[in-house]
Amino acid sequence: MSEQQTSLIEFPTDFKLKIMGAAHPDFVPEILKTIQQHAPETNESHIQMRPSSGGKFVGATVTVYAKNQEHLDNIYRAVTSHPMVKVVF
Repeated sequence: MSEQQTSLIEFPTDFKLKIMGAAHPDFVPEILKTIQQHAPETNESHIQMRPSSGGKFVGATVTVYAKNQEHLDNIYRAVTSHPMVKVVF
């Protein structure tokens, strides 16, 4: 087996992160600010929002440009560690 890990994703690529959190006016700006620390070219046009049926939560699909697996992992770790984020998939 090779020492280099084989990825199922071909990089660089646009990758969709699905992020869920509590419905809050600061949710999108906070998530965007967190992602921009690693992918500064990401902006509001890269985000699609969906409120939950009960209105307590919101889902955001954010398309990020990932240069390689490490870059994507860093973005994922930053988003998952944000206190407003409930789940990322």
